Amino acid sequence: MNAITYTKPLPEITADNKPYWDGLNEGRMMLQRCAECGKIRHYPRPVCDGCWSMKIEWVQASGLATIHSWTVTHHPFHPGFKAELPFILITVDLEEDVRLNAQARGLHPDSLRIGQPVRIGFERVTDEITLPVIVSPV
Repeated sequence: MNAITYTKPLPEITADNKPYWDGLNEGRMMLQRCAECGKIRHYPRPVCDGCWSMKIEWVQASGLATIHSWTVTHHPFHPGFKAELPFILITVDLEEDVRLNAQARGLHPDSLRIGQPVRIGFERVTDEITLPVIVSPV
């Protein structure tokens, strides 16, 4: 793959979140599940916030979600975002009962509704990083 120029902040890949980023690079949304109590969590972290276990497994999310909330961003919080203003930042409830914040792609703010079905899409931004985005359901 050719080098991609990306001017926005990038996530730091760690041992705790590497399976998440690897999954996104492969077009899969991976979530942590506690191997003790079964609680699914997102964002990736080393300790279950339900039972404090450090035993985790990774499960693939369905990719289906509903809109919980959204905002239209008109002011960049980082210079790298200035060229794409305004953009929609959406909080969704994944089918697996966790929330995700991501930018919308191909959606118009006037058409958005709380509870509206959407799905997770994937946007490669560098050779190593793919970000989740929110798109219309198929």
